[in-house]
Amino acid sequence: MAPRLSFQVLGPLKVSVDGRPLLLRSARQRTVLAVLLLTPGRAVSVDALADAVWHSGPPATARNQIAICVSALRKTFRDEAGVDGLIETMLPGYVLHREGHYVDVADLYESAAAARAAAEAGEANEAAAHFEDALALWSGPVLDGMDGSALSGAVGRISELRTNLIEEYAAVQLQQGRYVSVMESLGPVVAEHPLREHARAVLMRAYHLSGRRSEALDLYREGRRILVAELGVEPGGELRDIHRTVLEGDGRASSKAAAAPDTVVPEAAPDPAPVTVPRQLPLSHEPFVGREEELGLLQRLVPPAPGYTGGTSARIAAICGPAGVGKSALALHWADRVTGRFPDGQLYLDLRDPHGHGGLGRPEAALERALRALGVPGTSIPAGLEDRAALYRSTLDGRRLLVVLDDARSVEQIRPLMPGRGSARVLVTSRDPLNELAGTSAVTRLELGAMSPAESLKLLAATIGEHRVAAEPAAATRLVELCDRLPLALRVVATRLLSDHRWSLRRMAAQMEDRRERVSVLSPGESGVRSGAWLGYRALSVQAARLYRQLSMLEVPDFPAWIGAPVLDIGPDASEELLHQLVGAQLLEIGPARGGATRFRFQNLMRQFAQERCLAEDSAQEREQALERVLTTVLTLVYAAQEQLYGKGEAPHGGPAHSRPVPGETVSELVADPIEWFEGEREALGALVAQAVRDGQAERAWLLAVGTVPFYETRNYLEDWRRTAECALEGARRAGDARGAGTMLRSLGTLAIYQRRYEEARELLLTALTQLERGDDTQGRAIVRRNLAVCARFFGDLAGAARYCEESLVLFRRAGDNSGLSHALGLLAQIEIEQGNPERGVELSNQAIEVSYEAGSLRSRTQNLYRLAEALLVAGRSAQAERICHDVVGLTRGQGDRLGEAHGLCALGEAQWRQNEPHKARASLRRALRLAEEVGDRFLQARIVTHLACAEAIGGGAGTGEPLDWAREEFQTLNAPVWERRAGRLREVLESHDSARPIEGSMLACLLADR
Repeated sequence: MAPRLSFQVLGPLKVSVDGRPLLLRSARQRTVLAVLLLTPGRAVSVDALADAVWHSGPPATARNQIAICVSALRKTFRDEAGVDGLIETMLPGYVLHREGHYVDVADLYESAAAARAAAEAGEANEAAAHFEDALALWSGPVLDGMDGSALSGAVGRISELRTNLIEEYAAVQLQQGRYVSVMESLGPVVAEHPLREHARAVLMRAYHLSGRRSEALDLYREGRRILVAELGVEPGGELRDIHRTVLEGDGRASSKAAAAPDTVVPEAAPDPAPVTVPRQLPLSHEPFVGREEELGLLQRLVPPAPGYTGGTSARIAAICGPAGVGKSALALHWADRVTGRFPDGQLYLDLRDPHGHGGLGRPEAALERALRALGVPGTSIPAGLEDRAALYRSTLDGRRLLVVLDDARSVEQIRPLMPGRGSARVLVTSRDPLNELAGTSAVTRLELGAMSPAESLKLLAATIGEHRVAAEPAAATRLVELCDRLPLALRVVATRLLSDHRWSLRRMAAQMEDRRERVSVLSPGESGVRSGAWLGYRALSVQAARLYRQLSMLEVPDFPAWIGAPVLDIGPDASEELLHQLVGAQLLEIGPARGGATRFRFQNLMRQFAQERCLAEDSAQEREQALERVLTTVLTLVYAAQEQLYGKGEAPHGGPAHSRPVPGETVSELVADPIEWFEGEREALGALVAQAVRDGQAERAWLLAVGTVPFYETRNYLEDWRRTAECALEGARRAGDARGAGTMLRSLGTLAIYQRRYEEARELLLTALTQLERGDDTQGRAIVRRNLAVCARFFGDLAGAARYCEESLVLFRRAGDNSGLSHALGLLAQIEIEQGNPERGVELSNQAIEVSYEAGSLRSRTQNLYRLAEALLVAGRSAQAERICHDVVGLTRGQGDRLGEAHGLCALGEAQWRQNEPHKARASLRRALRLAEEVGDRFLQARIVTHLACAEAIGGGAGTGEPLDWAREEFQTLNAPVWERRAGRLREVLESHDSARPIEGSMLACLLADR
C-alpha cells in the first residue's frame, strides 16, 4: 500500500507519514509548505512564496532560493515517505497535489460544505454532526507558532471561517433546544468580536429561550453602545427584532423559567419603529472564479462609514454585457461578499420577463414586490407608478441597503426603482448598454466581456474537478474556446460532463466542433445559450432581426458599418443605425477598428444562434439574394479602389454585371484612400472569395480574387494572394469556367514572378494562355504575354522577351487597356536598356508615362517613373535620375506602397553614389534596406546591400567583402545569375583595390552594367 502523508495547519504545522511524525527543520521550507497547503490543488506563484518567506522584501536571489526550498521538500518526501510528484512545477510557480493524502484544511472545507447543505435542507441533526466534525479539526490558531505576518491573508480567511461555523452551528443548536451549548460556544465569540451582530442576536435568543431575560437585555444594551460608539450606527434589524421579542415576552421563555419576583422589568427604551430587514440574495451553488478587476471596481458602490467625508462613492453600478457572460453571477458574488456593509438588508428583484408580456418586468410589479419585502402592507401600497416610486424612496431613506436589479431591460424600466438620497445603493445587470446612466461620478458602469482563457479553465476545473482538466489539457483548452469563454456555456458543458462520467472532455469537444450542433449542446431544455440569446433577439425590430439573421450567413470575421446596405437593400446610414441597435442588444460586438473605420463582429455562439434563426425564418432564395447583393457591392468597391491606383482598364472586360449602385457618395468616400480601405477589408475579402466558391458563385469569386491582386502586391500579402487565387481557381474549374481558370492561373503565375520562381511562373502562364485562347479575353491574353516577357527577360532571352512585349502591346491597344499598355511599354523600355539601347529605353519610358496619364493611373505613372530613372542611370544621366527618384519616393510613400518606396530609395541611393555622394547614398540605401526587410523582399535586400558596398567603397570605407559575399549567396539562392556575377565582380575589384586611393563611381557603374 502506498504511503499516506498527513498535513495539519489548523493549529501548529504537523506533517506525518502513516502516523509517524516527519520533521522539517528549515523555517523556509515550513513556510513554503504552509503556503502550498493553504491552497491545495492550486498553483502558487514564486513571487507569492517569496513574499511569504521574506515579508520584509525578497532578495535578488529569491527565485533561486525558493527553487532550492521546493527541491529540498521534494527530496524529504521522497526519501522519508517514498512519495514522488507531491509538489509539481506549474506556471507561475508550484502546486501541491493532495490526491491520496490528507490535508486538514481540505477536510474542513468539505465538512463545512456538508454542514451548510444539511442546514439548508432542514436536517438539523445531520448539520450539527458535520459542524462538530469541522470544528473538531482545530487544535489551536492556524499555523500556530509560525510567523504569520506574511500569511495573514490566508490565515485570516480560515480563522474567519471558524468563527462563521461557530455562529452557524449555534443557530442549528437553537433549533435543537441546546441553549446552554449555544451560550458556551458563542459567549467567547461575542466577547472577541463585539461587532458581529448575528452572533450577538443568536446568543440573545439563547438567553431569552432559557429564561435569562435580563442577561439578554444586557447583551443588547452592550452591543448597541459599542455599535454607536465605534461605527456610529444603530443595531441592525435582526438585533432590534430579538430585542423587541425579549421586551414583549414570549410564552416559550416563560414556560422554561419563571422570572424572579423582585425582577423589575425595564420600560422599553425608545426603539426604532419595527423595520423589516430583507435578506433576498439568492444562494449560488456554482463556483465563482476570476473577475478580480471587476470586483475591485464594484467596491466603489460600498457606502462610506458614517461621518467619513473624504471622497465619494458610486450610488449605482451597472454590469452590462451579452447573454451568458456572467453578469448575474458577478453581481450576486460581489453582493454576497459585502452583505455586512449593508446592515439594513439586501433586496433582489429579477426583472426578467421570460414570455415577453410585460408582467414581471413592469416597474409597477417590481415596486410592489420591493415594498412588500420592505415591510409595507399590501393595503398601503398605492396603485399608480409615481406614487409607488415615491413611497419606495421614502421607505429606503436613511437605510444602508443594497438593491440588486437583475436582468434589466432598459433605463426606463429601472428608473422608478432608483432610491433617493441616502445610503441605499443599486446594482443593475442588463444586456442593454444603459448608456443613459453614464456621465456621472455617481455611476460605475462595467462592460463585461468573455472570461480570459486562464479564468475559463479555472471555472471548468472548479466545476468538474481539477483532475479531469489536468488529464486532458488540450481538450479542456479547446472546450473553453468552443464555449467562447462564456461562463454560462462552460457551466452547461460542465453539467453534461458531470452527469455522465463516460463523457470525456475530448469526446465533448469533438461533438461541439460541429457548428450545427454546438448551440443545441449548450441549450438543454429551455435554458442555456439559446434561451439567453432569444431574450435579446425577440425584442428587435423586424428589420434589425432580419439584418441580424442574414449577417450571420456571411462567413467573414467582421464587417464594416455599410454592410447592411447590400444585405437589406437599404441606405448606408440606415445600415449603421441598425448595427448599433444590434450592439445595444448585445447581439453584436464592436471589434478593433481597421482601415480607420469601425468594425462589427459576432461572438461564435451568437452567430450560430442567428444562423439557426435565418435557416428557420428566411427562405433559401432570400439568403442567396442577400449574398449576391453583398458580392456585387464588394466588387463595385474593389474595382473602384483599383481604378484609383491603376486607372480604368485594369478590371477584367466582358465579365458579369459585377457593379451595383451604392447610394450617394458612398463609393468615393469609402475608397478615397484605396490602400487603407483594402487594409480594413482584407480578411473579409478573402473570406468572401471562399464563400462565393462554396455557394456556387464561381464567376464572382474569381473576379473578386483578381480584383484584390493590386492590394496584395502593394502590401506584400503574398500568402493571401496565393490562397484566394487557388480557391477561386478550384471554383472556376469545378464550374467549367475556362476564362476564370485561365485568369486565376495567370494570377498565380504573376505571384510566382514576385517570388522569383520564374520556371514555375512560365509553366503557369503558358497553361493560362491555353485556357484564355479558348475565349475572346483579349485583355487577359495581353497580361499573360507581358508576364511571359518578364520570365524570358529573367532567363536572359531578351529577344524573346521583346517579342512577347510587342505582342502584348497590340493586344492591350485592342482591348483599350491603357493601364496595361503603360506597364508593357515600361517593361519594353527595360528590355531595350538591357539590350544596349538606353536612349530607346528613355523614349519608351516617357511614352509609358504619357499613357499612364491618359489611363488616370497614379500607380502606373509611379512605376514608369521608376523605370525611366533606371533607364537614365544606364544612360549615364544620374542627376536626372536622382530628381525622378525623389518623385518616385514621394508618390509611393503617399500611396502607402512600402515595396515601391523601397525600390525608389534603392534607385535614389544608386544615383547618388554614381555621382560620388556616398553619404547621401548610404542614408537613402539604409532606409531602403529597412523597408525591404519589413516587406520580406530578399532579392531587393541583396541589391541594396550591393549598392551599399559601392557607396562604402567610394567613401573610402573598408569591410565591403562580407556584405558582398552575403549578397552573392542570396542571388545564387534566388537564381539571379546576372546579379550574382555583378556582386562577384565587385567583390574581386574591391578586394584588390588599394583602399588608400579613392575609387570613382563611374568605375563601379561599369562593373554593374555588364550582364
